[in-house]
Amino acid sequence: MNNHEDDPIEEEDVQNDAVIAIALRASLVVIMLLGLPVIVFLIYLNMNQAKQISTEVEVTLPDERQANEQEIPSLIMTDMRDSSGVEFAHESGREGKKLLPETMGSGTAVLDYNGDGHLDLVLVNSSRWPWDTRGPKDSPSKLYAGDGAFHFEDVSEQAGIDFTMYAMGTAVGDYDNDGDPDIFLSAVGKNRLLRNDDGKFQDVTDESGVGGAEDAWGTSCGFFDYDNDGLLDLFVCNYVAWSKDADLSQNFTLDGESRAYGPPKAFAGSFSYLYHNDGGGKFTDVSETAGIQIRNDATDVPLGKAMGLAPVDFNGDGWIDIVVSNDTVRNFLFENNCDGTFSEVGRMCGIAFDRSTGNARGAMGIDTAEFRDDGTLAIGIGNFANEASALYMARAGKKQFIDAAMYTGFGPPTRQGLTFGLFFFDADLDGRLDVLGANGHLEEEISKTQKTQRYAQPPQLFWNAGRDAKSELVLVPKATVGDAFYQPIVGRGAAFGDFDEDGDQDVVISVSDGAPVLFRNDQDTSNHWLRVELEGTQSNQDSIGAIVELHVGDRVQTRSVMPTRSYLSQSEKTVTFGLGDQDSVDFVTVVWPGGEREKFPISGIDQTAQLRQGDGNK
Repeated sequence: MNNHEDDPIEEEDVQNDAVIAIALRASLVVIMLLGLPVIVFLIYLNMNQAKQISTEVEVTLPDERQANEQEIPSLIMTDMRDSSGVEFAHESGREGKKLLPETMGSGTAVLDYNGDGHLDLVLVNSSRWPWDTRGPKDSPSKLYAGDGAFHFEDVSEQAGIDFTMYAMGTAVGDYDNDGDPDIFLSAVGKNRLLRNDDGKFQDVTDESGVGGAEDAWGTSCGFFDYDNDGLLDLFVCNYVAWSKDADLSQNFTLDGESRAYGPPKAFAGSFSYLYHNDGGGKFTDVSETAGIQIRNDATDVPLGKAMGLAPVDFNGDGWIDIVVSNDTVRNFLFENNCDGTFSEVGRMCGIAFDRSTGNARGAMGIDTAEFRDDGTLAIGIGNFANEASALYMARAGKKQFIDAAMYTGFGPPTRQGLTFGLFFFDADLDGRLDVLGANGHLEEEISKTQKTQRYAQPPQLFWNAGRDAKSELVLVPKATVGDAFYQPIVGRGAAFGDFDEDGDQDVVISVSDGAPVLFRNDQDTSNHWLRVELEGTQSNQDSIGAIVELHVGDRVQTRSVMPTRSYLSQSEKTVTFGLGDQDSVDFVTVVWPGGEREKFPISGIDQTAQLRQGDGNK
């Protein structure tokens, strides 16, 4: 009979099992100790991934600068919709398919189309889609004649602007130098040029050669003389390469269930157009030879997704350069080589990207101005929700820009809105330029996935308190600008003009799929002003691109004649100088397109001075 207790082989096995168990337990402890950091890291990655795919994105606003010691003046903006006579509703074509162009329109223009001295108004309209099962509907753009007292009459039919197209933006300029402003309309599809013949507009698109491709999507556009030959040329921004089929083939969604509007990153880029004015009503597309067709460095495909346009002589050489704001790709700065060509220097000059992150932003509306009396040039760009609007600045004679949005106080409040229209103007006539932004989201139901966002958003007005203030740009509160201004709208294009002829500039904001908002500027400061209208004789008759310098003692204010600004829109070409409490001015110097300088004596203030090229002192 075998006794297992005395079996040496079994005892050895037991001892071996014990050793193995001890070793196993020790190994497990080591593995756990070694694996703990890995487990923690995996948990972190999982939590971080959950944050990235979350549909709820809260906006974290940077700390705002300390409040100013100055008191903001009364800057009441009075809502004039009910009394202005403007009856207009933008048609986006929305029918439930969520097609990207439905979110982007439209623009507006301020002009004097009939030469009666009163500012008129163009409101650009889109349309239903050809495949809309509801059937066609007339939705023409509208021309309203102003009477100088902030009242308008619809003259679209008699003026010949009574046709329907999927229009987006507009440009205004006297391209044939006959003394009256002509109108260009950009569109999803073929663009149109309307020649003004004594107040009656003729469609001259085909004979002029500026219709563009049938499958292009035109946005902001503008007339200016890039080669200083006295004839206005035309730049047309094109957005993404878009088609109905390409849009519907992609399953865009916010919540994982219902369809949403697609992001621009889902579509290829495109080339914008530069048309040279050959005279005789003819234009030539010089986009490729002029160097404005920019390709992706890595893939060689069209890069631009152009939304905003700002012609400006940024280097002070007397030749107009071109700034283009692009949506989710880098912004362009085309430096004029003075020989009919341009060099793209946006990255070199510092305006291509968000300077703090190095990323491209969702850029829309744009404007430029000599922001300070020391010649500092500012480029303001409205950006997407959760992104601060940009305020690039460069000192006089310098080509390198910095983004001053944060340290001027402008940046933090703009992160809350999605800014389309944006422009500089002197709201209170104190001689310092203020900033207005028109806001509105793309998605009607954005608040379901982003609690901090709303579809309709109030505009924003930033008062310029001066460079020496604790905060140079201050968001004007509701109590100062009025309740009406802070009513949420789906803002798009924005423009300004003195509709009631009292010296200060009033505001019009177009609304996507809705009625525009017209604000009368009822600022109550008793500040003085001077408005200047120019007539070119050797340069283009509109004097677009001219620089006007107002001299008062040792102070010089500078404004440019450039109606192309904001988003899809045109403002008045008359320049306004706020004088504050100054009761006289010394003189005005005009630098005409091409560089000729003339000095004009000015007698009297609170008036509009009309200056003609050749009548001043050289």
